[in-house]
Amino acid sequence: MTDLSIIIVNWKVKEYLLQCVRSIPQTGGTPSIEVIIVDNGSRDGSGEEIRKNFPWCHVIENEKNLGFAKAANQGLRESQGRYLLLLNPDTAVKRGALEGFITFMDTHPAAGIAGAQLLNPDGSKQNSIANFPSLATELLNKSLLRWLFPARFPGKERHYSGPIEVDSVIGAAMIVRREALEQVGTLDEDYFLFFEETDWCYRMKRAGWKIYHVPQAEFCHSQGTSAGADKKRARVEYYRSRYHFFRKNLGEFQWLLLHIGLMIRLTTELASAGLACLLTLFAKKGWNRRLILFAYLTWWHLRFCPSGMGLKERDSDAISRRGG
Repeated sequence: MTDLSIIIVNWKVKEYLLQCVRSIPQTGGTPSIEVIIVDNGSRDGSGEEIRKNFPWCHVIENEKNLGFAKAANQGLRESQGRYLLLLNPDTAVKRGALEGFITFMDTHPAAGIAGAQLLNPDGSKQNSIANFPSLATELLNKSLLRWLFPARFPGKERHYSGPIEVDSVIGAAMIVRREALEQVGTLDEDYFLFFEETDWCYRMKRAGWKIYHVPQAEFCHSQGTSAGADKKRARVEYYRSRYHFFRKNLGEFQWLLLHIGLMIRLTTELASAGLACLLTLFAKKGWNRRLILFAYLTWWHLRFCPSGMGLKERDSDAISRRGG
């Protein structure tokens, strides 16, 4: 059996994808690796370029954007590895990261999922750990929570000399044990984008598996590369996934409280952005963009969160990346 199956979901980030695959050691080494690339209807020649430059990769090409979870599940079902690594196309594997991941999983049989330490291009740390969503995490400032309660809300502000057990990890580079996958199942395809890895970690925990952050496994991550095409629709998708997580895992009452709390926060932010735009006579592009974003999100909520305003319904505007 192959040691590691790497699954990469791509949407219109061909140059990043090529750089990502270039950073992966070729198959036939130790450990043995297979690479599966699922292209979500990019139509930019991504699949052709991969086949030409990296013939050892297996490419699955979809005619349209199916969303991240559904595309990743295609790769998971095709995979043969003992372990499965979901990897963003805007990442680069640092030396020793894959071997470190496999060694960790081999020596920690209770680990169902482990996440990497994500790095910015300048080498600084990105947040690579996530708490399970709660009313506190979604309505309060996450940075403040990490500062006030570092043991409960771990983050990049602290140095970790070794692996630590966590609630969840950022899905830009996360390794999964095949036995855990077979027990818990694949990603929930009701998430088009965002929170699918959080939901997976939640299900793994409930099934008795442990989730770890492995700081020695380092991956560079150019976050935000493909999400900038339509931030309004991407943000709607983020809200939609967040609401789905609450309703599915935390119940109707907390889902309702989250709706109310976020609406209060949105209207406050909309009023603040509007006032700032008036005081600056709409001369500051940053405040103008914030006003448009908050107005769009508020309008979506006032219309009772309809379909048609997010990414899922419009393939031309959709993206298939995660990470934060």
